[in-house]
Amino acid sequence: MNTYEELKARGLIAQVTDEELIKDLINKGEAVFYIGFDPTADSLHVGHFMALCLMKRLQMAGNKPIALLGGGTAMIGDPSGKTDMRKMMTKETIDHNIECFKKQMSRFIDFSDGKALMVNNADWLLDLNYIDVLRDVGAHFSVNRMLTAECYKQRMEKGLTFLEFNYMIMQSYDFYRLYQDYGCNLQFGGDDQWSNMLGGTELIRRKLGKDASAMTITLLLNSEGKKMGKTVSGAVWLDPEKTSPYEFYQYWRNVDDADVIKCLKMLTFVPLEEIEEMEKWQGSELNKAKEILAYELTNLVHGEEEAKKAQDASRKIFANGGISGNIPTTTYSKDEIDAGKDILTLLVDTGLAKSRGEARRLVQQGGVSVNGEKVNAIETSFTTSEFNEDGVLLIKKGKKAFHQIKAD
Repeated sequence: MNTYEELKARGLIAQVTDEELIKDLINKGEAVFYIGFDPTADSLHVGHFMALCLMKRLQMAGNKPIALLGGGTAMIGDPSGKTDMRKMMTKETIDHNIECFKKQMSRFIDFSDGKALMVNNADWLLDLNYIDVLRDVGAHFSVNRMLTAECYKQRMEKGLTFLEFNYMIMQSYDFYRLYQDYGCNLQFGGDDQWSNMLGGTELIRRKLGKDASAMTITLLLNSEGKKMGKTVSGAVWLDPEKTSPYEFYQYWRNVDDADVIKCLKMLTFVPLEEIEEMEKWQGSELNKAKEILAYELTNLVHGEEEAKKAQDASRKIFANGGISGNIPTTTYSKDEIDAGKDILTLLVDTGLAKSRGEARRLVQQGGVSVNGEKVNAIETSFTTSEFNEDGVLLIKKGKKAFHQIKAD
């Protein structure tokens, strides 16, 4: 199976401008392609993960990736998929986030010996002259056509600012510059980016008389049609300081039965033949598939050692209620604990509940246990005398969320 056929078989391809042309480029290893990443946070998250895996796949097949960091476009903010205007960021924040992105991307993509490029669109966007943009770029865009784009239609009800309206022009200009400066002949992006990407191919055609291609990646949605990568406490981050390797592992270990095979196909490098065998698995066998998914993805993001630790901790918990140092941990001083810590405070401090009100409901609904015993009263308080033989309090929320309390 060639590279393009495998991408299709894994369900990664959503829309393409010219399938035969793109197939030929990718299979021959002649694609110089880019994916843009706007640095809206100080870490990449699961939403970026599929794009990074795709870049890795294509680089392994001999194609050349360009990671475009949106130091310029982040000053505007992409309206795609948003019902409200994004919060404006300072240049200092954007620059800090870019440095964080660079470190994380290097885990997935080989930037040595010209095998890949990392560029920042601030290098050209921030120096543009407004009149020149209007004359040289803006003249090639139809407002009527732009307003039909899904990313703009979603915002029209609440109000689309002129600032955001320019985002499509900026992204299109990125493709134009990358085509000229680096020979970039293909752009990848999420399926919600399709209109912006077509704007880039059209600008290249109008300004240069050349053909460039675009392909969108299938959005990672669960069986309910919602974007994956979100938890009650927020995004699933690739930074271990924001989402620990254990928490990252547990997110994938706990995906719905209906989503595990799709995630294995789209996100891992497990051979398709093996995944097709897993499609036949039923019932408890699917737990093994979830373990494979969680291990493979944690290994990709955090390395083999952390993946093994997370797997061992997960197995130990679910097998016999044991304790492991890889479970998320909150440490108090011994004096703090012996003064008494009530269950509501512990739930909020550990992040198992967002507020005391939520913590109260969890306890009243029977969803909290400590060291294997259900907590029935919201007034329940703990000291070190309640710690188990391992010297911890193991708090369990629902069936799958664990956190341990230690005293220092």
